[in-house]
Amino acid sequence: MSNLASEQARPPAPSFDLTGKRVVVVGGKTAIGLGVAQAAHAMGAAVTVASRRKVLAEERPDLAAFEQVVLDIRDEAAVQAAFEAVGPFDHLVITAGPELGSWGSFMDPDMRGVRSYLEGKFLGTWACARHAAPHLRAGGSMTLLTGGTGARAKLGLVAVTSTFAAVEALSQSLALELAPIRVNTIRPGFIDTEFWDVLPAATVEGIRAKVRANFPTRRLGTAADVGHAAVYLMTNPYVTGTVLEVNGGELLVEWSF
Repeated sequence: MSNLASEQARPPAPSFDLTGKRVVVVGGKTAIGLGVAQAAHAMGAAVTVASRRKVLAEERPDLAAFEQVVLDIRDEAAVQAAFEAVGPFDHLVITAGPELGSWGSFMDPDMRGVRSYLEGKFLGTWACARHAAPHLRAGGSMTLLTGGTGARAKLGLVAVTSTFAAVEALSQSLALELAPIRVNTIRPGFIDTEFWDVLPAATVEGIRAKVRANFPTRRLGTAADVGHAAVYLMTNPYVTGTVLEVNGGELLVEWSF
């Protein structure tokens, strides 16, 4: 093969450009999901954000650039209807999940907490992936979201650790099942968003101080950091079946909330 023919046979160089692409972010109106939606939009994508209710532009001017769809990931029929309404698109990012502290503990009197958490994270992610897959265009991708607890267990977080491990296993399975659609997972560390607002302000500030003091990057993670990683996974055509750490080196050190 001549040098010219060899060059023509090579795929185009990876680019962060999403111009002309359509991205759906489930959970894209707050916290990490909003960071992903903003990052994709900044790279030229048309972005649809999905959540349990529609927000008026007057309430949230920061959502004005995005199309909105209503979707509760615990309701499979609603998930299916939402993706049928969305139609063809290029990249799916699933950031939605239960609220902080909703998982209960291992020795609770019953298993309602863990069942609810599994439904709201693992089964909800499964439903979104299942009903989105038929609508993804060639060259498309899915990106799932877990957290550092999935790689290093912490006291009192049995349901979270187990669920995150299940989501990461699902991601790798889908990379094979849905190929050539690419499927990856982002595993964030501590990301400083409103997700933590359910805790007392002093508790959150204490966590922030520990992160600044102990994580090798010596700073707090932001939703924009995760958004940058998500755009990379959307746009690099040779990455699939992987877990991408965005954690400031969290797993290299011993720390607790």
